Amino acid sequence: MAFLCVVLLSQSALAQDTKIGVLNPLQALFNSDAARVVQEELELEFADDETRAAELTTQLQELQQRYQQNEAVMTQEEIRRMNSNAQDLQVQLQLIQERVQQALQQKNQEFLASMQSQLAAAVTDVVAEGGFDLILNADSAPYFAPVLDITARVTAKLNENAQSAQGGN
Repeated sequence: MAFLCVVLLSQSALAQDTKIGVLNPLQALFNSDAARVVQEELELEFADDETRAAELTTQLQELQQRYQQNEAVMTQEEIRRMNSNAQDLQVQLQLIQERVQQALQQKNQEFLASMQSQLAAAVTDVVAEGGFDLILNADSAPYFAPVLDITARVTAKLNENAQSAQGGN
């Protein structure tokens, strides 16, 4: 019985020394310098679409204002034409938004796929440097103390490793 108590106490002491970290891998990746570069590329790639969407939105707002101001004196034909124009503008705007959204999803998936090995290396480095015994995914932990969050450390390590790789090439 005494032996069993000693074993249980020693296991309890070992469990108390367990170092746990919590990681949000997507946040670590999307806060990295590599993600900023991709974001800048996307902004350049879709600048024309954003400009066109802004123009369409402005046209649509102007059309709605004219309708509200002149509705009482407009003929049925003018109302029909204005509604048709508004629908055309909305369709064009929706097509741009869908095209951009699909492209963004594709680019995000490509970025995630391309960064998996770098993320794994960064996590491994942070675990080794911090002496962690267990890393939990932040999405699976209903609560954790902020002190356990290693996401920023992993992002910093991603950036550091990327700079080292660039400097070494």
